[in-house]
Amino acid sequence: MSDSTPQPWTGPTPVPVQPPSIHVRAVITWIAIFPLVSLGFLAIAPFSGDWHPVLRALVLTLVVVPLAVYLVVPQLMRAHGAIQRRRPRH
Repeated sequence: MSDSTPQPWTGPTPVPVQPPSIHVRAVITWIAIFPLVSLGFLAIAPFSGDWHPVLRALVLTLVVVPLAVYLVVPQLMRAHGAIQRRRPRH
């Protein structure tokens, strides 16, 4: 006994994309962090010149880490995924 009820067509099954390797993730994270840290240092330099280096690092990381984790790295990972999907497979 088979069910002859037509099933709705859902389109092609998407090909699962492998997550990037740990090395690619490290490079993507560095690409996000380095410019943010550089710009952050330039931004706080005018008023933090006499601060203790640990305080400067604390203030800088309070801004850079959330920006990187919630905004920049996810965007770069999406871009990497889009590039990977467009590349022909061998």
